[in-house]
Amino acid sequence: MSSVLITVTGPDRPGVTGVLFSALGAHRVEVLDIDQAVIRGQLTLGVLVATQDDPEGLQEDVEHAMASVGMTVRVGIDQPGDDRRRFPTHAVVVLGRPLQASAIGALALRFGRIDVNIEAIKRIADYPVTGLELSVRAPDDEQLRAAVVEVGTEAGVDIAVERVGIARRAKRLIVFDVDSTLITGEVIEMLADHTGSRAAVEEITTAAMRGELDFAQSLRARVAMLEGLDAAVLDEVGTSLELTPGARTTVRTLKRLGYRCGIVSGGFTQVTKHLVDKLELDFTAANTLEVIDGRLTGRVVGEIVDRPGKARALERFAAEAGVGLSQTVAVGDGANDIDMLSAAGLGIAFNAKPVVAEHADTTLNQPFLDPVLFILGISRDEIEAADAEDGTLRRVPLDRAPGGGGRV
Repeated sequence: MSSVLITVTGPDRPGVTGVLFSALGAHRVEVLDIDQAVIRGQLTLGVLVATQDDPEGLQEDVEHAMASVGMTVRVGIDQPGDDRRRFPTHAVVVLGRPLQASAIGALALRFGRIDVNIEAIKRIADYPVTGLELSVRAPDDEQLRAAVVEVGTEAGVDIAVERVGIARRAKRLIVFDVDSTLITGEVIEMLADHTGSRAAVEEITTAAMRGELDFAQSLRARVAMLEGLDAAVLDEVGTSLELTPGARTTVRTLKRLGYRCGIVSGGFTQVTKHLVDKLELDFTAANTLEVIDGRLTGRVVGEIVDRPGKARALERFAAEAGVGLSQTVAVGDGANDIDMLSAAGLGIAFNAKPVVAEHADTTLNQPFLDPVLFILGISRDEIEAADAEDGTLRRVPLDRAPGGGGRV
């Protein structure tokens, strides 16, 4: 048996593969491996075969067949190589806006130094960020993760790492923090606008999100500043919440895939109920403001959803849905999200403070939530194909400058 490696390149068109395999079929070949990629209409098709026939005759027939359809072909006979099947160990998703070649170059060079081999690369997104998924074979998980953190920081791109296999595809439940994650602002600051205490509330909120203040104590202090506020303001604020760009797309896509979706918030049930209705969420955990005679008393009632409370809520949701914690995803930005991010099978720090990013599996530093889908291995093409079927497909022009806005 002779092994023959055939590489076909040229303009992609229907029938090329059929012509190639018709020529191969006349020589009773056994197909050992095949790979194909199309970039901007240009095809690269590689086929490894074994044959008992004359390999030179096979080469001549293949070259003639490919010339008949205007394709270039390269044929190698009995080339030395590793015949063992090589399987990737990790998926590395690189996201940038824009994604510079220098970032990919830096990552590939770093991989070479730690013996990480890139087995395959495919584009996973072109909007609202450019995303590439690299299937890699890495001998050391910790070295790989340390390398991508370093390169991501230096190159200014987001790089997520997940082990390949069933576990990556088995995620079934996702929870989002609300303030500055699922929505663009902080609810308690919006409420404080109506009492003239926004500046004081913002100061406490910022310190709490950095982990400098106990969340429960900071919450009580901020809520106290809302005493006397007309409870009707809660609905007013709830109906005016601005979703983070990509939030609708992300939740809609995950629900199509059978995910259970929920929110775990240090905010307030009277406001988050509007998000539950708007996004058709399955779970919610938040604090409840005390209201007497139509006005806020400046107190919360019931157990406070603080840092450990968020993790407990995630565990409760998972138990109710009948999934293990390894099948959960959590997305958050503040110090009170740390326990929840650590407990989830995949914890994603979203535009988070450094103390939070250290405890997450990966970070996103883009003004969009769509990249959560790309990290989970869901491509933009798949998302838009599903949106087109039900009439929800749309793209909003985006400012190309880093950090530019746009709502999807």
